[in-house]
Amino acid sequence: MNKRRIALAAGGASLLALGAVVHPSADIHILTHEATDSAPRKIQAAVDVGVMAVSVLYTWTERTIRR
Repeated sequence: MNKRRIALAAGGASLLALGAVVHPSADIHILTHEATDSAPRKIQAAVDVGVMAVSVLYTWTERTIRR
C-alpha cells in the first residue's frame, strides 16, 4: 500500500510540473511593405495546438496599375 501512495504522489507531482511549464511559441513577422505606406496589406494567422503555438504576420505594399 505504501508503494501505491508513493506512485500516486509522484504521478500527481509530475502532472503539476507539466502544467506549470510554459509551452514554446514562435512569433514570425515578415514585413515587406514600404515604410511610406500608411495602409499596407497584411495576412495574419495563428495556430495553437496546446504543446506549441505559431503566429505569423506578413505585410506587403499593393501597387495599383494606372493606365
